[in-house]
Amino acid sequence: MLRERLGKDLLIFDGAMGTQLQNAGLKAGEIPEVYNIEHPDIIIDIHTRYLKAGADFITTNTFGCNPLKMADSGYCYCDLLKAGVQNAKIARDQVNPDAYIVLDIGPIGQLLEPLGTLTFDEAYEMIASQIVMVKDDVDAVLLETMTDLYEVKAGILAVKENSDLPVFVTMTFEQNKRTLTGTDPLTFVNVVEGLGVDALGVNCSLGPHELKPIIEEILEYSHIPVIIQPNAGLPCLHDGETCYHMSSDDYAQEMISYMHSGVSVVGGCCGTTPEFIAKLKAVAPLHVSKRDVQRYTCVSSQNQTVVFRGQVVVCGERLNPTGKKKLKAALKEGRYDECVVEGIKQQQARADVLDVNVGLPGIDEPETMVKVIKLLQEVIQLPLQIDSSSPVAIEKACRYYNGKPLINSVNGKDEVMDAIFPIVKKYGGVVIGLTLEDGIPLLAEERLAIAKKIIHKASLYGIPKEDIIIDCLTLTASAQQKEVQETLKALTLVKQELGVHTVLGVSNVSFGLPNRPLLNRTFLTLAMQAGLDLPIINPLDQELMGTIDAYNVLYNYDQDSTHYISNQSHTATIKPTTISSFSLQDMILHGLKDEVQEKTKEVLQTHEAMEVINEIIIPALNQVGQDYENNKIFLPQLIQSAETTKKAFEVVKSTFQVDSQVKGPVMMCTVEGDIHDIGKNIVKVVLESYGYQVIDLGKDVKVEKVVESYHQYQPKIIGLSALMTTTVVNMQKTIQALRQSGCLCPIWVGGAVLTQDIADEIGADYYSEDAMASVTLLNQLL
Repeated sequence: MLRERLGKDLLIFDGAMGTQLQNAGLKAGEIPEVYNIEHPDIIIDIHTRYLKAGADFITTNTFGCNPLKMADSGYCYCDLLKAGVQNAKIARDQVNPDAYIVLDIGPIGQLLEPLGTLTFDEAYEMIASQIVMVKDDVDAVLLETMTDLYEVKAGILAVKENSDLPVFVTMTFEQNKRTLTGTDPLTFVNVVEGLGVDALGVNCSLGPHELKPIIEEILEYSHIPVIIQPNAGLPCLHDGETCYHMSSDDYAQEMISYMHSGVSVVGGCCGTTPEFIAKLKAVAPLHVSKRDVQRYTCVSSQNQTVVFRGQVVVCGERLNPTGKKKLKAALKEGRYDECVVEGIKQQQARADVLDVNVGLPGIDEPETMVKVIKLLQEVIQLPLQIDSSSPVAIEKACRYYNGKPLINSVNGKDEVMDAIFPIVKKYGGVVIGLTLEDGIPLLAEERLAIAKKIIHKASLYGIPKEDIIIDCLTLTASAQQKEVQETLKALTLVKQELGVHTVLGVSNVSFGLPNRPLLNRTFLTLAMQAGLDLPIINPLDQELMGTIDAYNVLYNYDQDSTHYISNQSHTATIKPTTISSFSLQDMILHGLKDEVQEKTKEVLQTHEAMEVINEIIIPALNQVGQDYENNKIFLPQLIQSAETTKKAFEVVKSTFQVDSQVKGPVMMCTVEGDIHDIGKNIVKVVLESYGYQVIDLGKDVKVEKVVESYHQYQPKIIGLSALMTTTVVNMQKTIQALRQSGCLCPIWVGGAVLTQDIADEIGADYYSEDAMASVTLLNQLL
């Protein structure tokens, strides 16, 4: 029944639970989920008031009910979870038996690897355990306030593999239109919609006005129902408490335009109350406004999406051991750093997607594929093409891939399609269809017929044609010269009659003939004119890449020749061919943390320690910081480079005769009552990479402990972090206690709920919005 209403009837979610609990007496530092057992009447009353206000959904008070967050609650998370669901059921039965109960699941509280130590499987198991316990007592599952797309994927799989419940996902975005880990709205929609969720959207983050560009982009690309649950404007501090001053009338007025733009579900987050929901209900239309959303072929990494919009998309071919002795040897010996080097080189050479093939006799292909993909995704932003003839390897790679993968491939055989299409559908990938069955047909019309068969069969699995790219197959001119024309003809037929995108392995045409680059360039030009969208080529061949640049200009895909001018106005630099060829600066820029210590030792043989720091490490890290600020890289790459720099510093510091070269000390903590320390930990890692000595007091640190530690360590600056609105008051108390104890050193603050105005209000000396801003601040002060 719920799935039938989604996208048709405009539905109303409830508002904030935390705001209501604070009004009911929840103190800073108390765990809201404990109220499920100790004060069920309060929880039931909050649900009841939201239902009476007109909410169609009530979300259970289970945002943090996982083993990690509830470890210090005094209760088993299972009991808190079940009690939260039971309270919602009681409220629903009292007010509106037709309302929907949604199991609320928030972030686990730890970053997943490679940013953190929590594995994908551990995240999956935590969420799956919650689903199994209460799946028969709820109507849907909401994964909300998410910042990590990888955690989102683990959660979606946990819900779908352990229940048939509808699953909703909302992420929280910052004003730069990115989540904490760098995911943009388009990538979020592309990946999550592909994984088969029932509705997606945004919650928390900002107010309805500030979220407008993010919501507009989500509406532009999402083909499924969209949810929005903004905060009641931006936070401010009043009488020592964090408040939201947006009125319910203003909130409802801001939301009207969204409801008439095609949003399917509306509600509220921080600062909203039953009154807000009642006002939304009063102005909400009965039905969802229709949206005309164009479909595109898109593939994604965690923070980058490639959209096929007419321009040629380049797939780098160099991570395939076929014909590559060095890569074969590296894979067999487990030296995966060679794969990373090739990936970096192809990214620098402007590939858009990287083909990854590890198929060799004598290796465990599924395990090797996963290892290589994980290593590549630590340092490469590009989407990856999973290239294998093994359904087992494809399935495993798709499960652990962070994004929407390109899958290579299926052919026209029914048994192959029946093995691969379920994987494509489950993990939301884009699949390459080879126009062959028992062999490659000679005629273009025969290849077109196989392409039609592949597309029809895919539709039976619910795979749209936009998620299919057809390979018309390149034959060698040396052996099948006249069939080269049939390949070109097939490209045109497929594009014109089927309306799908096409792919070719370009270099196959020149096997066995001299001056292969000439043939490759000429064939590429003819193929692009015939309709080729995705050439699989060597992007290090700058003449091939230049041919594509020229084509995009001449066919008006490169407006004002912008990319052509940028790419062709300088001579390409020859890139390193082995890991040892990378400079120390390169290793920091690319986050090669497993190799950097040996390289640092090597550099120290010819350079003084401080010369290494001041002339190599710091400039490299500053470049990373600049790229981060300019949105050229994102948090995953920033952390990788910071961790790499820390390892380099460890080697350099071991050569110091005294410790005077270390900057600081800097003392940091998350304030009392706040168990969220992801942001603080990120700042710590980056500061340490710049050579600062960081004294980390941890999370939920009592005021007295901070004061005592100040006198013990005598830091030169103190950093305080808070994520929850309820703990800002404790941040203020901590600052006041430090000043009263005679602390004269600067205090800077940060956290999702903080602003410059709030920092000023609570008496902080400085405010920084992220890790790099903290580095800039400390470099100026110390």
